[in-house]
Amino acid sequence: EERLQKLQDRIAVPFDEACHEHQEALKALWVAAFPDIALEGCISEQWKEMGWQGPNPSTDFRGCGFTALENLLFFARNYSEQFQKLLLKSGGERATWEYPFAAAGINISFMLIKMLDLLSDRPKSIPGINFLRILTEDEEAFDVLYCVSFAMMDAQWLAMRASYMEFNEVLQATRIQLERELSLEDVHRIRDLPAHNLLSL
Repeated sequence: EERLQKLQDRIAVPFDEACHEHQEALKALWVAAFPDIALEGCISEQWKEMGWQGPNPSTDFRGCGFTALENLLFFARNYSEQFQKLLLKSGGERATWEYPFAAAGINISFMLIKMLDLLSDRPKSIPGINFLRILTEDEEAFDVLYCVSFAMMDAQWLAMRASYMEFNEVLQATRIQLERELSLEDVHRIRDLPAHNLLSL
C-alpha cells in the first residue's frame, strides 16, 4: 500500500522546466548518454541526438511528467551498457528511419503506467495485481520493469523489421508480451520475467 502510494505520488509530479532539480536530472541524463560531449545548454539542438523532438526536451514531457526522466536516468545508471546499445542503435539490422530514443522512452513510461493501472486506487488487471505484489518486495520494481520493457521494445522492433511509422504497433506488441509475462504464476520478482535476460545481452 505504502509503496504503491509512493509510486503514484511520483507519477503525479509534472516535469517543471523552472525546477532546479528537474534541470539537473536532465543534465545528468546528457552526461550519462554522452560523457565525452559537453552540453551547450538546457535548450540546444544537441538534444535531438538523443531522440528528443526539439531543442527543448521539457516540452516532450507533457504526457508523462518527471517519472519518464527518472526512468531514463535509472536505465542509464544501472544498465549503462544496454542503455548505450539502444541509444546508439548498435545491435541488429537497423531501419533507415529509426525510432527516436528519448521519445520512445517517454512512450514506454506512459504505456507502463496505463498497463499496470497505476492511476486508479488499486490495479484490477492480473499484470497490475502481480506487479503490485512484486512492488511490495522491491521498491525499484517499476524502474527495473521500465528497463526490461525498453529492451523488449527494441527486440520487437528488430524482429518486426519495423520503421518509424510502425512504432505504435511495436509498442502494442511489447505491451502484449509484457502482460503475458507478468501474468505467469512463477514471477515473484522482475528478474523472474523471461525478458529480463535482455538486459544482460
